[in-house]
Amino acid sequence: MHSGIDETCPRCEDGWEPHGGKCYFFSWVTSSWTQSRTQCILMRGDLVVINNREEQRFLESRVRGKMEKDEEKFWIGLTDTKKEGEWLWVDDTRLDTSLMFWREGQPDNRASQTSYGQSNPDGEDCVRMGEKDGAKDLKTWFDRSCKSPQKSICEKPEKACA
Repeated sequence: MHSGIDETCPRCEDGWEPHGGKCYFFSWVTSSWTQSRTQCILMRGDLVVINNREEQRFLESRVRGKMEKDEEKFWIGLTDTKKEGEWLWVDDTRLDTSLMFWREGQPDNRASQTSYGQSNPDGEDCVRMGEKDGAKDLKTWFDRSCKSPQKSICEKPEKACA
C-alpha cells in the first residue's frame, strides 16, 4: 500500500518539522534576536514570518509543548527596530493589523529591567511568542529587548521533490 509520502525525498531536513508547505526549526539555544536570525540564515532559512491564523495556531501549539517555564519564549521574525511602532517582518512586509496576536497590554515597549535591576534604555523592539498555559484567541506575542536571550523559531520552504 502506498502512503502518498515519498520517503526517498524528505521535504524537511532532520530536526525541522513540516507544516503547510514550510519547514520549522525550534531552537533550544537561547540567544539575542540578531544572533537567532543569523543562525536561521546559516541554516538556509530565516526567523518565522506568520502569514495566517492557521500558522499562528500551529506555532502556538508547538511552542506551548516545548516550554518548561512560562518565561521561556521563542523569537519570531517581527521587529520595529527601523522605526518605533512600525512592525516589520524579516521579509520586509508590514505587520497586517488584521493578523496580530499581541498579548493583552502588548506591545508596551517598556524599558525592561535587566536581571541586575538595570533599566534597558533600548526599549523592546523584537517579538517573542509563547504562553505555557495557552492563550485566549492565540494572543501570545510580547515585545522584548532584542538583546534578551530567547529560544527561536526558524522557517524555510519545503524542498520540492521531483
